[in-house]
Amino acid sequence: MIPALLFMLGIGAVCGIVLSLSSKVFYVYEDPRIAQVENNLAAANCGGCGYAGCSSAAEAVVNGLAPPSVCVISSKEGVEEVAKIMGVDAGAAESLFSYNMCEGGNRADNKYHYMGISSCKAMALVFGGKRVCGVGCIGLGDCVKACQFDALKLGANGYPVVDDDKCVGCGACQQACPKDIIVVKTLSEQLMKFNQAQDALAPCAQTCPAEINIPRYINQLREGKYKEAVQTIRMRNPLPLACGRVCPHPCEDECRRGIEDEAVSINQLKRFVADYEMNSGSRIPIKCAPDTGKKVAVIGGGPAGLSCAFFLRRIGHQVDIFEAMPKLGGIIRYGIPEYRLPKKVLDWEIQGILDLGIKDFCNVRFGVDFGLGSLMASGYEAVFLGVGAWEDYSLGIEGEDLDGCFKGIDFLQRFSSGEKIKLGKTAAVVGGGNSAIDCVRTLLRLGLEKVYIVYRRTRNEMPANEVEIVASEEEGVEFVFLAAPTKVIGDENGKATQLEYLKMELGEPDASGRRRPVPIEGSETLLDVEMVISAIGQSPDASFKEQDPHKRMTELELTRWNTIDNDPAILQASIPYIFTGGDSATGPALVVDAIGSGRRAARSIDLFLKGEPVEPVKDSLQQKRIPESIFTKVDGIKKTARAKMPEIPVDQRLDSMIEVDLVLPEDAAHKEAERCLNCCRICYNPDIDFPIAKAN
Repeated sequence: MIPALLFMLGIGAVCGIVLSLSSKVFYVYEDPRIAQVENNLAAANCGGCGYAGCSSAAEAVVNGLAPPSVCVISSKEGVEEVAKIMGVDAGAAESLFSYNMCEGGNRADNKYHYMGISSCKAMALVFGGKRVCGVGCIGLGDCVKACQFDALKLGANGYPVVDDDKCVGCGACQQACPKDIIVVKTLSEQLMKFNQAQDALAPCAQTCPAEINIPRYINQLREGKYKEAVQTIRMRNPLPLACGRVCPHPCEDECRRGIEDEAVSINQLKRFVADYEMNSGSRIPIKCAPDTGKKVAVIGGGPAGLSCAFFLRRIGHQVDIFEAMPKLGGIIRYGIPEYRLPKKVLDWEIQGILDLGIKDFCNVRFGVDFGLGSLMASGYEAVFLGVGAWEDYSLGIEGEDLDGCFKGIDFLQRFSSGEKIKLGKTAAVVGGGNSAIDCVRTLLRLGLEKVYIVYRRTRNEMPANEVEIVASEEEGVEFVFLAAPTKVIGDENGKATQLEYLKMELGEPDASGRRRPVPIEGSETLLDVEMVISAIGQSPDASFKEQDPHKRMTELELTRWNTIDNDPAILQASIPYIFTGGDSATGPALVVDAIGSGRRAARSIDLFLKGEPVEPVKDSLQQKRIPESIFTKVDGIKKTARAKMPEIPVDQRLDSMIEVDLVLPEDAAHKEAERCLNCCRICYNPDIDFPIAKAN
């Protein structure tokens, strides 16, 4: 018995020695931080990070091959804990979310009939899939099958619907989709997404200068999802209240319903949901990406500057706005009268932008109170110049400096600022644009007895919004067409008393496509007026370039129109860290154009701050159209009356600056939303059971 025990003990001792020696020879060290990092990951082993599982991802972090934010479904606290373990900065980690770019689905006809194929990827390999739409969803649900978090389902219309509350942004759906319809992006990437030639876009969305997904927000309104509709608009436009009141809605010119019927009143629906939020008593929360630590100066608090600041802040940058006027708003505050855009509405909208953490400094003029050197010394890494176009063009005629003569934007700005202006009883406003209309309608409200519009072409050529022209006609403005002013005549006291003009006739079209006015010799005519206001256009005030002593400012190039020279695709000026947008970049244009350019500039500034090449958006539409989406005929349309904008009657509005145009009642807004065909690239919902139309 004892020998056996000793034998066994001997064998055990030998084994122990062998194992001890083996452990020395074959020992593999594992960094204890790997386990610590893995314990702070989500433990889902979803593979969304690109690694085989959480253990592999943790090992990659410890080996410096992946950042602390490697886990796409980790919480902010988890990322920070991993960063703490590794002794590094957590960085500006953003959550990823899936979203679907196609809203056509089953509405698109099939061009092929496939037998026995149940996979999108397999079908796409054979003639590109069954759909007539080359960029649309095939609809067999590869993305749904790939999702491990039950965040995707195929909707009734045959395209994937994302549940944002369940989506973790792992990217499995994007990898499974052969058509690039389902994509995974951060909030910043979604905010900086611009229309591209390969996108599934309705004609109206292609036309919108701000690139709003119009069918989506109208569909959300129709479903009673007003908050979601506002959020859809704000992904592209931070000023829906202002735009809902002053935008001339170029999107409606391309409304597919308008081919067979009246276009959908898109702008009124935008205003409806924007006013809903304002009148609800609370603001819809606006999400922002984590702070990047980068600092940008925005010069000019007009629509371009506000838009640029809004999007820069939402993608995580610190933004300060510098404004020469007492309050932010630019042309939409000082150039658009109260009866069109009440100041309290504008104040509410701007405050929502500032509440994101944007600082504003008013009553400070660039080139006078501060300059490029002081901005650089203060740590700003990029500058957006959105100084607007405030310099009115002169008529260039004798007598336009007489007492009683004004310039359009200057007059509107002085009045909006509360200045007491000496008025006459009669006035002539020269011009045919929106500023001219704003001037005459303001003068009527100030009590003038007779107000004229003097325009050198006919009503058909007037560039002002049609609704504004009609409103001015209803209010009693008298139009003097085919008239070119030649002289302002005054009395012995230097006070204007008459406007002399030559009668004109229309000749051949000029570069703008409008027929050129030709003077009729010997047709001089006198108009008895005590005020003359020229509203024939504006240019930017670039005096800051000469006033700023910083020698780098001499490198800033201007065009012959005094606009800031820039690359229109990226809005970068001749000084690499200066970007521009709005009227200072293009000359006077639409408010919605300025908003769109502010977002485009924000994208370029973001690239610049990240040290990446500032390059144009690949295949950007930027005012171009997708030919396949433009129809000449639309089947299945029942003509239904377009919603009429409610307004204050003429006899109740001329004695004050009360807002004239009112918001649609809720039932009328829903009825108008029903008129929307919910178009995608080639798909739409007909009013009756007709086959879906194709482009002709």
